[in-house]
Amino acid sequence: MEIDQEQKLIERAKTDGAAFGELYDACYPKILNYIFRRTRDTQIAEDITAEVFIKALEQIDRFTWRGLPFSAWLYRIASHEIANYFRGKHTKNISLELMMEEQGFEPADDYDVETSLIEAQTKIERHELFIVVQEQLLALPLKYQEVSSLRYFEKKSIAEISQIMNKRQGTIKSLLSRGTKKLREAVQPFGSRSVYHTGDKKP
Repeated sequence: MEIDQEQKLIERAKTDGAAFGELYDACYPKILNYIFRRTRDTQIAEDITAEVFIKALEQIDRFTWRGLPFSAWLYRIASHEIANYFRGKHTKNISLELMMEEQGFEPADDYDVETSLIEAQTKIERHELFIVVQEQLLALPLKYQEVSSLRYFEKKSIAEISQIMNKRQGTIKSLLSRGTKKLREAVQPFGSRSVYHTGDKKP
């Protein structure tokens, strides 16, 4: 979707449930996979993803366009919900199904949540070193988990991560550098290769 088309769709979504449904269809897979990679639990990923879209719908009338993809805002909500999960804070809200019914939208018929999760889980289980990296990443402080996941797994730019985490780009670069160093040191005993490279592309 072109950026100007997305901006118009977001404005429509503030009053039109069907327009929000289009945003939902476009963004749900990537948000679900991001949360799954952070939690490594299918049911938790589904629950948190539902919470993300419930909150997005509740707050979309306050959304301010800043030239970044709508998904950047969703990643920010998702990161907050993941942090709450790891801190043992759980919010209870209406179900995603009820929200869809009330707002008049449904996910695309050709999108299969279970298939998407199975594919993500298969990719993780296929690579032994990747599993080690995931385990060691989950052992790091949340701020390093978040910035590393967004940069290396979600392929987000420094500017997007800055928006998602609500931090200066210089702070993001610093967190990324320290987090990568910590992760590399943790993974090193398990093998010389790593999915993290020092030659990171510029934002």
